Amino acid sequence: HVQLVESGGGSVQAGGSLRLSCAATEFRTCMAWFRQPPGKEREGVAALSPGFGATVYADSVKGRFTISQDRARNTMYLQMDKLKPEDTAMYYCAADLRRGGWLSGDGYNYWGQGTQVTVSS
Repeated sequence: HVQLVESGGGSVQAGGSLRLSCAATEFRTCMAWFRQPPGKEREGVAALSPGFGATVYADSVKGRFTISQDRARNTMYLQMDKLKPEDTAMYYCAADLRRGGWLSGDGYNYWGQGTQVTVSS
């Protein structure tokens, strides 16, 4: 069983930056960040393969967000720059992809509790 704890959320003005952290009891084959804006469905933001370092991003965050890992600390990060009001959401980390695409939410076995990000205009 993998436990995931997110941190780093908060309120920021448009154009600002935040760095989210996901502390994991262990890394699995694929780790990812998802978000769920108010009143909308959950969507994949970014994912990485800890073993190979490969990454994938949603089109809406390419060039603004960066996913990374610190294997020594079992921690995954999401650096978010040039934030926009539409980035406002609850952000979740997920681990252990068993089926589907890297940014498909149905295939991950483990989820954190989430951290809120609010971007004001």
